[in-house]
Amino acid sequence: MFTGIVSAVGRVAKATRNGGGLLLSIRAPYKGLRRGESIAVNGACLTVESVVRGGFTAHAVATTLGRTLLGEWAAGRRVNLERAVRAIDRLGGHLVQGHVDGVAVVEHVAQGDAVLVDLHVPPDVLAVSIPHGSVTVDGVSLTVNALLDGGLVQVALVPFTRAHTTLGGLRAGDRVHVEGDVLGKYVRRLCRSET
Repeated sequence: MFTGIVSAVGRVAKATRNGGGLLLSIRAPYKGLRRGESIAVNGACLTVESVVRGGFTAHAVATTLGRTLLGEWAAGRRVNLERAVRAIDRLGGHLVQGHVDGVAVVEHVAQGDAVLVDLHVPPDVLAVSIPHGSVTVDGVSLTVNALLDGGLVQVALVPFTRAHTTLGGLRAGDRVHVEGDVLGKYVRRLCRSET
C-alpha cells in the first residue's frame, strides 16, 4: 500500500528481457532496502528482488508489462519512487495500491500558477473519477480538478509536484500510468452487485 507521495526520483540503470518478463535495475537513493520490500515505480508496485549498491533490482511479470509502459523503458529513464507506507506514517496523499489500471495519454497542458493537465484515461479509471477526488498518475497522488467532455480527467500540478517528480516535464502526447481511486472502485462494484 502506498500514498502517492513520491519520496525520490530514480533512474532505470538497466532493463533486460527475462522470459516473458523484464528485469529492471533501478538507481535509488534509499538506505536500508530489503529483499521482498515493495516499491512503487511510476506507480507500479514492484518487489525488490535484490539490493545492489545505489539501488535495487525488480522483476516485472508479463501481466504487469501488459498494462504498463515498463516494457518500453530503457536505461536513463527517470522514474518516480515511493516505498510502501508503514502503519505509523502520515497519509499525505490517498490510498494507492500500486496496481496500475492502464495507460493515459496527455491531451493538453496549460501553463500557469498550477499547470493543468488534461488526460484521456481508460474507461475504468474515468468511471471511478469524481471532481475533487483522487487519481494516481505515474505514482503521484493528484486531485481531480475537473471531468471534461470527451472522457478527459483534468489534474493540476502545483510547483512542488512539478519540481519533485517526473510530472513537471509532461507534454501533449506523453503516456503515463494511471490508477483510479480504490474507494471509487469498491463503491462502483458494490453498486453493480445491488442491481
